[in-house]
Amino acid sequence: MPIIKEEIYEVLDQVADPEIPVLTVRDLGVIRDIIIDGDSIEVIITPTYSGCPAMNTIEINIKAALQEAGYHPVKVTTVISPPWTTDWLSEEGRRKLKEYGIAPPQERSFDKNALFSEEKNIECPRCNSQNTKMISQFGSTACKAMYQCNDCLEPFDYFKCH
Repeated sequence: MPIIKEEIYEVLDQVADPEIPVLTVRDLGVIRDIIIDGDSIEVIITPTYSGCPAMNTIEINIKAALQEAGYHPVKVTTVISPPWTTDWLSEEGRRKLKEYGIAPPQERSFDKNALFSEEKNIECPRCNSQNTKMISQFGSTACKAMYQCNDCLEPFDYFKCH
């Protein structure tokens, strides 16, 4: 029976990001392609940033999920070009981030003026206020910055645009 690419994507929809478990690898946009050659499957992934410690775990989890679903052999290949960008986050992923308490990127990578602006009105994921301030350029991971809402006083991570 031929392998159907959409069935592979359905399996990958169950593979969570180890750092932000409400996101799947598809929500993150790290799945670049799926190559089917007879019975073998190759999943092409791109790291969210160079040296991301979660990528090894993501690779292992992708292989395990596909093998549990009965697909053999499975190969995962990492490519770094083109580099991952937060533009690849799905709209569903952005919604999940906000519900989880992490402010999603507000601009797109092609908006260079917004990228380098220190004064950003990042919307608080808890109360939706834009009366916020950056506390630190680095949050719980290197891809996030730490902000605080001046209205509800809650600290929160902001997933930096890149």
